[in-house]
Amino acid sequence: MLRVERTEQTPWTILHIQGELDLVSSPEVRRHVHDAVAVGRRDVVLDLSGVLFCDSSGVGVLIASRRLLRSCRGRLRLILPARGAVEGSHVNRVLAALGVRRLFEVYEDVDAATDGETRPLSA
Repeated sequence: MLRVERTEQTPWTILHIQGELDLVSSPEVRRHVHDAVAVGRRDVVLDLSGVLFCDSSGVGVLIASRRLLRSCRGRLRLILPARGAVEGSHVNRVLAALGVRRLFEVYEDVDAATDGETRPLSA
């Protein structure tokens, strides 16, 4: 089961995602990102710190979200805390294993992602 909560921290729209990001649930995340863009929100943070599992469909929606936001001159940032599982977050490991982690600006928490001064975590 997946839960998505949306908050605003101008200019950022923050989508807090909890649960499993997979074939069944990834369309819901895609819809939330598209809804934000549809109302003119071009800067989106996906808080994936509560995601316990991510499969290739989940990775696909992250890549599609990046592509959509770049096409409208927006920004996408991910929150993947270094500590969440024993060796870092599950999503971080999946992105690294697939060789796509470098495509994303990743931050430790919402404050770091929405602060204009904080640098992304290295891949």
